[in-house]
Amino acid sequence: MDRFPKAADVDFHSPLDLSKAAAAVLDEDGRVSGWGSPAQRLLGHSPEDVLGQPAARLLAANPEQRLSGLCKPHKPRSAVLDLCRSDGSTVRAAVTFSPLEHRGGAATVVVAADLETQRAWEAQLAMLQGLATESPVGLTIFGTDLRVVWGNVSTDLELAGVAHYVGRPAGDLFPEGEFVSRHHPPDEEQVMEHVLSTGEPILGMHYRGRAPVDPVREHVWSCSYHRLLDARGDPLGLFEESLDITERYRAQERLSLLVLAGKRIGASLDVRRTAAELADVAVPQLADEVLVDLPPAVIEGRQPPTGSAPGHSLLRMHGRTPEEFRTTPVSYPPSSPQAMSLSAGRPVVDASPPETAVEAGTAASHSCLFVPLLTRDAVLGLATFRRSINPDPFGAEEQALAVELAERAAVGIDNARRYTSQHEAALVLQRSLLPQHLPDLSGVDVAYRYLPADSRVGVGGDWFDVIPLSGARVGLTVGDVVGHGVHAAATMGRLRATVRTLALLDLDPAELLTRLDDLVAQDSEASEDDGLGHDEALGVTCLYAIYDPVGGRCVWASAGHPPPIVADASGSVAWSALAPGPPLGLCGLPYENVELNLSGGSVVAFFTDGVVEDRRTDIDSGVDRLAQVLTWQRCPVEELCDRALSTMPPGPQADDATLLLVRTRRLDKGNVADLELPPDPATVAQARAHTERQLAAWGLSELSFDAALVVSELVTNGLRYATGPVMLRLIRDRCLLCEVSDKAHTAPHLRRARRDDEGGRGLFLVAQVSQRWGTRYTASGKTIWAELAVS
Repeated sequence: MDRFPKAADVDFHSPLDLSKAAAAVLDEDGRVSGWGSPAQRLLGHSPEDVLGQPAARLLAANPEQRLSGLCKPHKPRSAVLDLCRSDGSTVRAAVTFSPLEHRGGAATVVVAADLETQRAWEAQLAMLQGLATESPVGLTIFGTDLRVVWGNVSTDLELAGVAHYVGRPAGDLFPEGEFVSRHHPPDEEQVMEHVLSTGEPILGMHYRGRAPVDPVREHVWSCSYHRLLDARGDPLGLFEESLDITERYRAQERLSLLVLAGKRIGASLDVRRTAAELADVAVPQLADEVLVDLPPAVIEGRQPPTGSAPGHSLLRMHGRTPEEFRTTPVSYPPSSPQAMSLSAGRPVVDASPPETAVEAGTAASHSCLFVPLLTRDAVLGLATFRRSINPDPFGAEEQALAVELAERAAVGIDNARRYTSQHEAALVLQRSLLPQHLPDLSGVDVAYRYLPADSRVGVGGDWFDVIPLSGARVGLTVGDVVGHGVHAAATMGRLRATVRTLALLDLDPAELLTRLDDLVAQDSEASEDDGLGHDEALGVTCLYAIYDPVGGRCVWASAGHPPPIVADASGSVAWSALAPGPPLGLCGLPYENVELNLSGGSVVAFFTDGVVEDRRTDIDSGVDRLAQVLTWQRCPVEELCDRALSTMPPGPQADDATLLLVRTRRLDKGNVADLELPPDPATVAQARAHTERQLAAWGLSELSFDAALVVSELVTNGLRYATGPVMLRLIRDRCLLCEVSDKAHTAPHLRRARRDDEGGRGLFLVAQVSQRWGTRYTASGKTIWAELAVS
């Protein structure tokens, strides 16, 4: 079926037109002297039935009286009559009586049509008359040459006289206008040619321009185009109907802008980005440029100064992206509209803004709207909406929209300020809890890198540590706390301190993790009992290793943490075959030690999953990438760290990334002296003599007295309580290390001896002479050690 009506289907004539109406002729006596076929179709009477018969027989009521009153000479009459049909029924008809005079005789022409049909046609005619004279819809007729033919009253008012445009092309009506609809050609002439050639109407296109009657303010019309056809179906031209929908269009734009603002403004938790989001949303729909002025304290995440309106220096940010934003110091004179807006806490419109507080080089503004950025407890700054291209002033609805946008931006900026403050506090806390300086040790060369997570994610709980242990050994640890934020950072600091404390007790890695697991489980139970919720330490991963540079032995154990990657001096990379134990605080399963013998120059990589795992890559690819970097053995460990991080995928980090690289060294055999002593008290003198000779060989004779005293007391203590031989070891490192090992597990205790005590002064003397001393336990016994400072 054709979508559009054909010209033959359109009735161009009145139902009472002689070409289609029921017509009859009455003579001067009121008899029917003429009867047409349309009359036969209307009433059903044939000519033979009515010709020569009184016409009154065709009337249903008072036929004689009604007919005589209507058939008067020299005066046409119209009436609504009930006419009799041949089947006995009646039809209500509109009837017109027109008298005729011919050759001295009189006759009457009667034209009749169905009343309902006539009333419908009259209603259509009245509607057309209303459209032409009273309708707010603008109607304009164009000829086939697309020139103006006619316009109704609405068009006449809009054009300030349509007669001036008759015969002119359509483009002359609104020369600077344009279509804002997306799915049709932007040129009006192309639209009209399409309708004229195809007959397909185009409906509801939005056209934006300035009407001649109101050239200052921009309007928006909804326009539709239809082709006009004559009775034969040939094009006469086309007509345009237009309705001014400026207010509705602006309201829809404002609503769309508010929806967009709800999605865009304040989602970043960044002050500069939030200001850029406000500018990006408001330009160009509301303003040609948006300036955001904030106190430096707000940008830095601090509390805004009290009374931050007039007299306080602000930083102006202008641009539509954080990258484009430029910061310029500004201040407002007390009498300026900016100061008035901030003081009163309400928007202020300045139709001709002065150049004060406006940076040089910007275009002059037609209108400025100043809106304070308000929160519940403070004035954060000022947003300036400027129009330099659009000459329209800011209306009441646009001011309300600007206030709404500024309120959303103020909430976003305040949230970003608070988040920045908390984030900086968490960063300060985290950095203070991480090692500030790594110790300079003989056994290892160490480098590290720590990359915090993206600021939107929050501070994480990664940690690492390098712990000097007795006997020139080194404790190495790395861990990862579940979650982000201040709580994760605080938990990290607590666990790192606990690991360091347990490490200084000279526990082996498996035992250290077992004790740490017990502590985490106890803290978790206490948190649940106190109703404090989830403990961040529950499920934390940790790896702890001990490296002994004397023999090159490295022992490590893991609680759910990725094992270290080891590259020997030749560049060959090896992974551990032992799976890590469970994370801390989960199930209390035992942890196992893994023992490695490392040659001098080996590189060991300790890392958290942020180094090797990313949303875009799996952990196996990250481990392979890190292992490939470790094959560059000739590079310093600092350079290796940089190379490793440069291979990570670009972009913001979803998790903290911690990398600790350790290049091992072996102590020279000439710096280690061992002496096995039989269980005989007489060997104490032998130990002292051995110590004095060894110190003389090392050029440390100045320490002979103190060292001999320490060795004498430690060997005496070992011989008194142990069974079997005692091992004396002297190590020359950054200090002099004296170690005495035996097979007993009894622990020596330092105490202050009373005057009448015969013993108990040995360890007290050792503690006074040495800078550090202690005891560590092994599977076969214990080792008591002391360190003497080398000047």
